[in-house]
Amino acid sequence: MTDSNTSLWRGQERSTWIRLRTLILLRWVAIIGQFTAITVAQQYYHVQLELGLCYFAIGVSVMGNLTAILLFPENKRLSEFENFLMVLFDLLQLSILLYLTGGLNNPFALLLIGPVTISANVMSTRSTLIIGSVAVILTTLLAQFHLPLRTNLGLVLDIPDILLFGNWAAIIIAIVFIGAYSHRISSEVQSMSEALSATHMALAREQKLTDLGGVVAAAAHELGTPLATIKLASSELIEELDDRPELIEDAALIREQADRCRDILRDMGRAGKDDLHLRQAPLSTVIHESAEPHIHRGKQVHFDERPIADGDVQQPSILRKPEIIHGLRNLIQNAVDFAQSNVWIEAEWTSDRISVSIMDDGRGYPSHIIGRIGDPFMRRRRADRNSRPEYEGMGLGLFIAKTLLERSGAELYFANGADPYQTLTDQQERKGAIVKVIWPRKLIDAQTGDTPVPSGANQPFQI
Repeated sequence: MTDSNTSLWRGQERSTWIRLRTLILLRWVAIIGQFTAITVAQQYYHVQLELGLCYFAIGVSVMGNLTAILLFPENKRLSEFENFLMVLFDLLQLSILLYLTGGLNNPFALLLIGPVTISANVMSTRSTLIIGSVAVILTTLLAQFHLPLRTNLGLVLDIPDILLFGNWAAIIIAIVFIGAYSHRISSEVQSMSEALSATHMALAREQKLTDLGGVVAAAAHELGTPLATIKLASSELIEELDDRPELIEDAALIREQADRCRDILRDMGRAGKDDLHLRQAPLSTVIHESAEPHIHRGKQVHFDERPIADGDVQQPSILRKPEIIHGLRNLIQNAVDFAQSNVWIEAEWTSDRISVSIMDDGRGYPSHIIGRIGDPFMRRRRADRNSRPEYEGMGLGLFIAKTLLERSGAELYFANGADPYQTLTDQQERKGAIVKVIWPRKLIDAQTGDTPVPSGANQPFQI
């Protein structure tokens, strides 16, 4: 996938997806809860509170909400910085209210986790770390500095120091753990969503190219009759204009151009019919079609097709699915990009399965990500961009290939040729990256029909 396409996803930060009205609604819920808690504590349990200051803190939050409603439209979406300020304001307002109502002796101190969780889900790592750090600092201060809770008899409601320390430790651990967990899960969900969208775009593009062939074939067929009429009329004009040589040249030019249009449409129509009607092709033809954009890029691409075990001598004819062509093309592109000088593409078949192996003599997959190949990393890799600046690098391209091929019923296995424990090849010169794609033959063999299958599961590379 080109950088221009992937930049579409990177430019959409999660914080810009959140509407201001959503945070305003959450703040109204918090305001109602704060007002209710203070009122019940004072009226029902007769706890002596600084009601003026408490209601002032709540009033500041109310004024903030009303100001946001009046100044901004209903569909306002917050930027990263605006979102950060909103959450920081809520965290400070809650901390002031807790300072006025007993600090960590107040059981509602657990609500300090809320702003951190929100920031972890919708903000960048930097903003989340700042909010989390502020929450930890405020929690620590509230453990030491706060106004005591008193009953109407003057009794101070205070918990033992060991429980106070337990509350502090529990809130700090919850801030760190829930914040990190929420941010990690949210990031993975976002990456997967964006990568699946890119996969659908790639498949739609491949399908449009296939459909375009049908349009060309139809155009060639429909334009054949009027072009034949033009040619016939121009031939008759040539015969009738013997005494006007200046017009004969024009009529001859018309006939010549009509013949040229006929030849062009014949060639286009043949290609279009190939794309539209030949829904199946020999295995080697599909592989060569997938590799065609990358065989003249300065690397030597070697092809080998052969039966193994009980496979027929005649190679199978498979369905020309866009998923298969585009998926193999991405894998071959990755091999050509990172190979030193040679890429090997081997196709093998038996009576019940078809496999395609793509190998190169490059540096292979980085050992620390061998178990995560095919996941949508969705991040920039400087080293990869130096060697292939037009691509995002390993991650999204392999994810698209893996997803599309698994959609066709394939299982994928990844390894490095330099790994002494890999079993995908025994050729020592093929020391780079290895990927093997295996289909049950009944799923893609043209003789058995097009059977839809669910996406395959992630597999280990040993077979």
